[in-house]
Amino acid sequence: MGRMALDFVERMGGALTDAGLPRLPSRVFAALLVDDDGRMTSAELAATLDVSAGGVSGAVNYLAQIRMLRRERERGSRRDVYVVDDDAWHAAMMRKEQTYAPMLAALAAAVESLGPSHPARRRLVLTREFLVFIDREMDSLAERWDERRAEIEATL
Repeated sequence: MGRMALDFVERMGGALTDAGLPRLPSRVFAALLVDDDGRMTSAELAATLDVSAGGVSGAVNYLAQIRMLRRERERGSRRDVYVVDDDAWHAAMMRKEQTYAPMLAALAAAVESLGPSHPARRRLVLTREFLVFIDREMDSLAERWDERRAEIEATL
């Protein structure tokens, strides 16, 4: 990986960390994002980022769980290859069922159990309704992104 790519890994990794992702998963994602084909083995990631194989293992497990990468088996080998798709952000952002459903269920149960005059009720209702709103808007956003992506790809 060249100097420009390594600079990108550190800069993007830092930005993702500042946004709330753990540091090593942020760097792993950035390394895959800037890699020529978006595919690297654990050994390649460890060497590129100068980190332990154990650190890479934890980072890729975290990223796979939040669907920012996927694991594939390297052909003819028992090694895993970690892959970031061209549209990785879309997949990660659209995992609404995993993200919002548990929070909405917890909020609904809390709102139902609180009396109408409980001091936290207003805050919980607003939080629940915001998440319901975001959940509904994500479908429209996904449709608009599909249209925009087609426009972008027509120019690449």
